[in-house]
Amino acid sequence: MSATYRVVIPLPDHDFDTTESAVSWQRFKEAGFSVTFATETGRVPECDQRLLKSGWFNPLPAGPEAVQAYREMTASAEFQSPITFRDIDANDFDAVHLSGGHAQGMKQYLDSKVLQQRIVDFYHAGKLIGSVCHGTLIPARAIDPATSRSIISGKKFTTLILPLEKWAFRITWYRVGRRYRTYWKYTETEVREAVQPGGQLLRGESVDMPFVVEDGQFISARYPLDVPVYADAFVRRLQQQGQVSPSVTG
Repeated sequence: MSATYRVVIPLPDHDFDTTESAVSWQRFKEAGFSVTFATETGRVPECDQRLLKSGWFNPLPAGPEAVQAYREMTASAEFQSPITFRDIDANDFDAVHLSGGHAQGMKQYLDSKVLQQRIVDFYHAGKLIGSVCHGTLIPARAIDPATSRSIISGKKFTTLILPLEKWAFRITWYRVGRRYRTYWKYTETEVREAVQPGGQLLRGESVDMPFVVEDGQFISARYPLDVPVYADAFVRRLQQQGQVSPSVTG
């Protein structure tokens, strides 16, 4: 008998971040995990296409290794056969990974009340919840009915930090407009509010050094630079954390 850990990766129909999804997926597959994708209606998704190539109207593109990982991910059988958000059952999975992204198509996923409720289910089941960049808004918005507060209230957490979001908007607005301001409220502002009372929003020592925060069943990271370290931490936690019971296959 061997343990097969099952991870679900919800995504919007389009505009998710290439690196945060594909590099994480690649690491999960290398670890032998079973991965299931989910979208709102079961439609096969696609990333923010401007991240796949460079150019004046494609600022801040994904790196070549992330683009290659994305090509491999989109060719996989699991990516081509997503379930719906409503079909996500915390009992069927050991962990959930929530990628980020900036463009307006992300709102379908970030605003989904169904997905937020599914994340509350993962929280109550004691399952691992990982999130990066704008993906951290989903647990931040996931309200625990027992407390009427976010499930990350009282936790140490990180997210797309204010200096990074302001910088991305400032250097790209004259090329692509509001593309790098998904919401008028900055991501850090919303997540900082969600961890209260008693929690702490951590920024890391430098934007040039990978930074990941682990607190209980939560793992969070800021942006694509953090993803390799984040994915390694996610794999380690899923393999070692005693509270996560893997699915078992013969």
